[in-house]
Amino acid sequence: MKRPVRVDQREDWLEMTREGIECRFRYGPGPEQTAVLQQVEAGVYLVLIEGRAYEAKIEPGPDCLYVAAGGRRFAVQVRDPRAWTPNRKGLRGGERVSLTAPMPGKVVRLLAAQGDRVETGQGILVLEAMKMQNEVKTPRSGIVASLKVQTGDAVGPGQVLAVIE
Repeated sequence: MKRPVRVDQREDWLEMTREGIECRFRYGPGPEQTAVLQQVEAGVYLVLIEGRAYEAKIEPGPDCLYVAAGGRRFAVQVRDPRAWTPNRKGLRGGERVSLTAPMPGKVVRLLAAQGDRVETGQGILVLEAMKMQNEVKTPRSGIVASLKVQTGDAVGPGQVLAVIE
């Protein structure tokens, strides 16, 4: 996808493709780069790029998103009507969100059941990958409409684990 964006005061194009946790991108005339993105909790991502790891925190602002990473804070506006806008304020009731596996792993524990009411940032399940346990959390409040996995299931990156509505 290619979208016009504004980062701080610089307007340019962002080209990006994502397969699972791997992301290829180019901002403006710069070189194409590859990064690994893993959501560790609501609004917080682990970003691996050029052999360096960063924690990126994303916060909604009045007219943009604020991204804090590498000791810097950027104001980011996506200039695309299909993307996030400041008037949207996140997902509205009735919209569904699919929680996907950020990496290949094994489901070791379910923390919610179908029909449970959950709050933003609440853990839905625990996924074990590379001998580490990672809690998969919901980015919004709602009801667990369906769980697509069971304890012991092996999952691949991008596989739908649960649906929240």
